Amino acid sequence: MPDYYIGLMTGTSLDGIDTALVDFSDAHPRLIAALGMPLDKDLRAELLVLQASGPDELHRAALAANALSRACAESVTQLLKKTGIQEEQIRAIGNHGQTLRHQPQSGYTLQIGNHALLAELTGISVVGDFRSRDVAAGGQGAPLVPAFHHAIFGKATETRVLVNVGGIANLTILPAGGKVTGWDSGPGNVLMDLWIQRHQGCPYDDNGAWAASGIVLPDLLQTLLNEPWFSLPAPKSTGRDLFHARWLDAMLNNRKDKPQDVQATFCALTARTIADAARAARPATLYLCGGGAHNATLIAMLAQELPQTRISTTAELGVDPDWVEAYAFAWLARCCIERIPANLPAVTGASGPRILGAIYPS
Repeated sequence: MPDYYIGLMTGTSLDGIDTALVDFSDAHPRLIAALGMPLDKDLRAELLVLQASGPDELHRAALAANALSRACAESVTQLLKKTGIQEEQIRAIGNHGQTLRHQPQSGYTLQIGNHALLAELTGISVVGDFRSRDVAAGGQGAPLVPAFHHAIFGKATETRVLVNVGGIANLTILPAGGKVTGWDSGPGNVLMDLWIQRHQGCPYDDNGAWAASGIVLPDLLQTLLNEPWFSLPAPKSTGRDLFHARWLDAMLNNRKDKPQDVQATFCALTARTIADAARAARPATLYLCGGGAHNATLIAMLAQELPQTRISTTAELGVDPDWVEAYAFAWLARCCIERIPANLPAVTGASGPRILGAIYPS
């Protein structure tokens, strides 16, 4: 019998809702179908504003959580229509929610999303709040995908590095026999997105074309790399709490560089910090997923940083790079339902394995 789960993901880039339907009935799970749905522009704008403190933010965050959950329910409905599968055939939805604060050093992380409302609207059980239990156990609550990467992409005879380049970049080192490790390496697309939105009104730098039109500024790159967070040891995680527009402006400090050169330098920062994190593993191949997997300029910079490593995407491993994160949250939902610990203490720093998530029955 099929063992269907749905994963929902809205990441740091806030470019839309990714929805994936996965069948776990076989030893090798199968991605059945996936759907990307853009966020309503007003909801996206409100979620971005809520990344920082503001007036009446508790009320506004609750309303935004409701709106996001309605959009997620619509995405689930559209995906099921596309496949012909009925709601009652789905065991659970794994809903990441939208991160508004990530402060593990203060003992909390906050992803909004009204999971009860999503269960009510879809008639399907929902698993949410995946990160809090790991934080309660002394961990970072992130990244959570390395356990999934190990389960789906690990190979006993080959060391692989997987890098998700969303708003923030995180990597997983899958050694050929040995302990899985992983951490956030720093900005993925978040600075490049902020900069091109400011100067060209585009949501992102398509294929890295604007960055390719500029030149990397070595002195600016070094200024960016001087950020103390980069020198912190793993386990570590980050987000818009640190890498936001105010940080960007402070680093630029009223410089008068050409905007395309700044964009090229932000792209180089992403490539350098990923490469610095991956270099010690000496992987034969580095597999990209997330939006950055479509950035040819970033890929070229990574190839230059890691000349002994082949740069590819998870498509080579059988999963479209656009859907890996949503797939992961379907997997995490299944782990919760089946009472399987899904964090890796070596990755997050938690005091031990934990079952992640809270269940909202249908």
